[in-house]
Amino acid sequence: MSAGADETAPTDAELLRAHVEGDAEAFGVLFARHRDRLWAVALRTMGNPEDAADGLQDGLIAAFRRAGSFRGEAAVTTWLHRVVVNACLDRLRASKVRAADPLPDDLEAHESRGSLRTATDGALDPAEVSVADERRRTVLAALQTLPEEQRAALVLVDMEGYAVADVAQMLDCAVGTVKSRCSRGRARLAELLAERLGALDAEPPGDAGLGNRPPGRPVPSQDPPRGPPPARQGG
Repeated sequence: MSAGADETAPTDAELLRAHVEGDAEAFGVLFARHRDRLWAVALRTMGNPEDAADGLQDGLIAAFRRAGSFRGEAAVTTWLHRVVVNACLDRLRASKVRAADPLPDDLEAHESRGSLRTATDGALDPAEVSVADERRRTVLAALQTLPEEQRAALVLVDMEGYAVADVAQMLDCAVGTVKSRCSRGRARLAELLAERLGALDAEPPGDAGLGNRPPGRPVPSQDPPRGPPPARQGG
């Protein structure tokens, strides 16, 4: 625990247990603690803010109501991600959403979490920035064409940086299944991007453009480009 952390603050497990026991504030505190990453996963999985908000709400309502089923086999945050990801996948399967615009984030390694551009973008030629932005849009549009299970695995492993073992718990499948989904998803992305980015690769790369980065590489960026909407608490 860092020097500035509040050592008296309840743990995630304690907050969840307090919620189950009737504490009206505990679940809100727990959600606020993990709000940004849950929103980022929902946004990248669903592909646009409107559907992401619905998926996140579905997941939070499910977590709110099913908190008593948590048995502690995994971390609370892993369980929360599992519930939210499953809610998003359920929506995708039901509606077959394949939205690609607006796009939530990029696959490039930005140290500034959630930023779509680096701190040096202001010094770049506008044409270079335009090409880099187009590459980002192209990569994420291609991501939205993948099967839902492959997309979820890539979002969690390659974009959110979770360990494969943790993602296996979130998606309730074997470690080998996660690896297989990531491998197939990356291969499909590479095939799609070879064609879609072919014309752009002739332009100046600028901003360390995505055309120079193979898909499926883990990245440190974890926050969404914008904050999630206020939580709509379930009953």
